Amino acid sequence: MNAVLDNAAAAPAGKSAEKIALENNKLHKRLCRLVGQAIGDFNMIEDGDKVMVCLSGGKDSYALLDILMTLRERAPINFELVAVNLDQKQPNFPDHILPAYLKQLGIPFHIENQDTYSIVKRLIPEGKTTCSLCSRLRRGILYRVADELGCNKIALGHHRDDILETFFLNMFFGGKLKGMPAKLVSDDGKHMVIRPMAYVKEEDTERYAEVKGFPIIPCDLCGSQENLQRKQIKGLMRDWEKKFPGRVENIFSSLSTVVPSHLMDRDLFGFKDIKADGQANPLGDIAFDEEPCSTPSTVPGIIPLQRT
Repeated sequence: MNAVLDNAAAAPAGKSAEKIALENNKLHKRLCRLVGQAIGDFNMIEDGDKVMVCLSGGKDSYALLDILMTLRERAPINFELVAVNLDQKQPNFPDHILPAYLKQLGIPFHIENQDTYSIVKRLIPEGKTTCSLCSRLRRGILYRVADELGCNKIALGHHRDDILETFFLNMFFGGKLKGMPAKLVSDDGKHMVIRPMAYVKEEDTERYAEVKGFPIIPCDLCGSQENLQRKQIKGLMRDWEKKFPGRVENIFSSLSTVVPSHLMDRDLFGFKDIKADGQANPLGDIAFDEEPCSTPSTVPGIIPLQRT
């Protein structure tokens, strides 16, 4: 029987096996629905695609692969999945775990061996953040591997919380209203990167990993750094969610319901050209005379953001 339905050990104590199975089944259905919705909203996967699923050994990428395999069986279109892991030669990395797991799944996979760990440790001073360089090195390698495997889509396991954390990092430390897009084309125009879990909460991937019993492999490079700005943002968001339930959800909703005329980006909206010509303005002056207390779907003048 599916582990999602019968893994009672992964649920809180004091609940009946039947209730645990029901909750686990709901979790699985919710993840499938949210991933399917994101794929549909952004047209991430099309008929005939060959999708390279990047598998790090963390809970999110395991969940991504698992849900995509489920959706592939149900989808009205045909697409291929290839799991790819980049073995960065971190000390004590258990390189037998992923191959054994993927063989058990029966899915095509490729393990790419590249010693980026030594490069990062050599170039980044002790105590400095390694994420930026590590990410660039990984990205270049994964793009090359996608070409070699004939994959036209690259799927990453970033979830809703990752997207929000990136948004706040850019705003607080970079001075930009910029997040992590659900779908993007690489700088060279050759690769399509998708994030099918864009609508999924991290707490759901944490719970799903427990239910499924994924063989989690910790990261001894970026995961071992304690003073990362991203960790500070994560703590801030979790504190918000405890004190003000729904706040994080509203912020995430705001990323797809943008009012360009009520911001200050002159490239996004033609402020210089607007005039008071006596014609009714559908956007109005809501930002001037009302508190933003309505939900995004009911605020007049809000339009979906088209620019990526």
